[in-house]
Amino acid sequence: MQNALYVSLSAQIALDKRLNAVANNVANLSTSGYRAEDTKFTALLAQATKGAVAFASSGDTYISQRAGPTIKTDSPLDVAVQGEAWFAVRGAKGPVYTRDGRMTMDALGQLRSLTGQPMLDPGGAPILLDPQAGPPTIGRDGSVSQGINQVGAIGLFTLDPKTTITRAEPNGVSTSLPAVPVQDFTRMGMVQGYVEGANVNPVLEMTKLITIQRAFESAATLSAETETTFSGAIRSLSPQG
Repeated sequence: MQNALYVSLSAQIALDKRLNAVANNVANLSTSGYRAEDTKFTALLAQATKGAVAFASSGDTYISQRAGPTIKTDSPLDVAVQGEAWFAVRGAKGPVYTRDGRMTMDALGQLRSLTGQPMLDPGGAPILLDPQAGPPTIGRDGSVSQGINQVGAIGLFTLDPKTTITRAEPNGVSTSLPAVPVQDFTRMGMVQGYVEGANVNPVLEMTKLITIQRAFESAATLSAETETTFSGAIRSLSPQG
């Protein structure tokens, strides 16, 4: 009986974590390059009694790496990734990788993300253009030209499959292992005049919200019924005064 109460409480904790992930996804439906969060759940076996009791874990949140939709903007400072690669911007604690290719050029000609972070070239250095030379032309391999002169290159990076990915603000990820610059642009590259939208499926997220709400209600009902049964058992076993 007591185990049933613990199972119910563990389920509510797991559902709360999943609800937070879904709410964050919905809030970023219109954020370019946003990567959705989801939660994986496992069963934890408690050997408190002779029979195994399955408790729901709080779940491991992970960041989905599936691609979002490509949206045409015609802006020369917008680029979208094609394939499983990432742009890099300079973060406070090292490179931050992002799929948001919306850029600006400051008064000195430095390419920056829309949030002001320097965009990085394949070697991890900032990219400096000539602010008087007009809009750049950006090739599939990231090469940046103004007129007939190539003036730099936007870095494109792949993540190590063994790396741990964590959310990094704004709209990027940090990795536990260094990313590798892309050298073969046959399957991966970038396209100018486009941006990538969030990889959040609004219909799927709304379905998740409904499912979580129903599951939470069921867990809450189980918790209340178990507590009532437990209290009744205590009263029936209490000595009569």
